[in-house]
Amino acid sequence: MARIAFILLCHKNPAAIIAQARQLTAAGDYIAIHFDASAPADHYRTIQDGLSGNENVVFAKRRVKCGWGEWSLVQATLNTVRAAADAFPRATHFYMVSGDCLPIKSATFAHQMLDANDVDYIESHDFFDSNWIKTGFREERLIYRHYFNERSQRRRFYAALWLQERFRITRKIPADIRVMIGSQWWCLRRRTIEAVLDFTTARRDVMRFFRTTWIPDETFFQTLVRHLVPGREIENRTPTFLMFSDYGMPITFYNDHYDLLLSQNGLFARKISAEAHDLRDRLGALYASDRTDFTVTGEGQRLFDFLTKRGRIGRRFAQRFWERETSLGRNRELMIIACKKWHVAKRLVASINQHTDIPALDYLFNEEDTPLPDLGGIQSTLHKRDRHRRATLRMIFDHYGSDRLAICMDTSDLALIRDLFSDRATVRLMEIECRFDDDYLIGHAKRVGLAGDHTSAATFARLLPTIRSDMVHEREAIRDAAFSNVTRLRETASVDDNAAAIAGFLSVPPDVARQLAETPYLFVD
Repeated sequence: MARIAFILLCHKNPAAIIAQARQLTAAGDYIAIHFDASAPADHYRTIQDGLSGNENVVFAKRRVKCGWGEWSLVQATLNTVRAAADAFPRATHFYMVSGDCLPIKSATFAHQMLDANDVDYIESHDFFDSNWIKTGFREERLIYRHYFNERSQRRRFYAALWLQERFRITRKIPADIRVMIGSQWWCLRRRTIEAVLDFTTARRDVMRFFRTTWIPDETFFQTLVRHLVPGREIENRTPTFLMFSDYGMPITFYNDHYDLLLSQNGLFARKISAEAHDLRDRLGALYASDRTDFTVTGEGQRLFDFLTKRGRIGRRFAQRFWERETSLGRNRELMIIACKKWHVAKRLVASINQHTDIPALDYLFNEEDTPLPDLGGIQSTLHKRDRHRRATLRMIFDHYGSDRLAICMDTSDLALIRDLFSDRATVRLMEIECRFDDDYLIGHAKRVGLAGDHTSAATFARLLPTIRSDMVHEREAIRDAAFSNVTRLRETASVDDNAAAIAGFLSVPPDVARQLAETPYLFVD
């Protein structure tokens, strides 16, 4: 009879972890636990004390500090799998779960299903040919080396990526490996786990490759299982039921979802709310029961398809109120101030707000903390502002009760500028042309994480020409786009020339334009 060794990666809520482990081992199954090394030590001791004496529980011998998107998650999984394989020789299957996963079928049902089907349950699709990755990086996950955490070391992550892209520092995928991708929630047979562990020892080249890929928990086991196991022995799906919103965020289940969960085609479900105590208790009791009369209707999956597929083509249950009009408005005028030196554009914006009645905003599509009015939440993150860019701008127009609006944008935002120029509104562009001396470029390199306080002069000598060339390229790309209604403000121009450019751009009287051109310290670094 099948006996499962659960591989549990967790980092919080010791009481829930203890309860989860007790529920899963009550039916004779096993559990190996990895508790994140960055979590409080007293939480780990609480879990150890709470589960002491339970022979069906083992802990990973080496704990790892885990970070989203990092190899550390795979390393933690391997450490826990090894502990389980060594401690539980009678375990026939190894099932990957998190602290948010709970059973939606009984242990009896799960064991019967695994006995009846001699396969590995793991979602694995071709990395390049499938459409599993909906947005964001694709081949960049593999061909570049990722040493930094995208969330906690954002500047370093993107600076390292930029350097590799700029200098075309790529690498090849191991020749005999077909990279696959899929959900990290799998259930593998013992012989598959043993083959994977042997592979990690024998193929150090593959291990080195995956250690610096991005989000390897979605590719490592998926690739190795397909490499080591015949296709006829793989069920290409996760045995864990989960749903996503049309924003790509996982749906969380609560107390009133019990009946819905039991009717889904899975053995476990994710994510169960930590506050859904009644649901957690009922699902724990269910796993220990002998019930096998489950009717699988799968309406949750259909709901998933409806929300994601229809959502991505713009047909949800109903339109959001900000999506009912897709243009800024034919009678409105958007004035874009494009400048690489943000402090220069911000000084001009402050002066515009002081001397005119034109609402002017800083880099709302570049800076998270740009001061903005409350727009009902759409302004809360850069991602939302960019995704609903016209809606955001239209609501700003409405907020200020104005048909004219000035905003700042970085010169690298050519795609966004081009998109806004396609609108039915009148769109104007003023490019601020600044000089980039070495002191500014060194400061810029440090701000974006390309250099530090201890970077050598020799390194700067190689780096600065590339950065300067990149900035000039952005400027030339804007000019090559041949936008209409374009003016330029130049650091090297006279006050009279700049005043004339501002007057044409903002449609303001010459005396007001001159005041703006004479903004104190406008071009001073």
